[in-house]
Amino acid sequence: MNIPDRIVSIAELRRNTGERGTRKFIAYNGIVYDVADCPKWRSDMHEDLHFPGQDLSTELDEAPHAEDVFTRPCVKIVGRLESLNV
Repeated sequence: MNIPDRIVSIAELRRNTGERGTRKFIAYNGIVYDVADCPKWRSDMHEDLHFPGQDLSTELDEAPHAEDVFTRPCVKIVGRLESLNV
């Protein structure tokens, strides 16, 4: 997986919800993805469970799919989520 050097802040993640022309970002295990072009995210809510603009790292265990969902062509890797460990 080729991850850009870009660091995405928590605030930027939360702003990218698809509203007002923004993209739709989600985070998983420290990687930020743009899911704006994915059919399952078009309604701004994924499967009536998840909104864009969130870190979904703790949610995948309950999903009907595995981590390979992030390799689909509609999913774009944006960068790494900022680390809050100081």
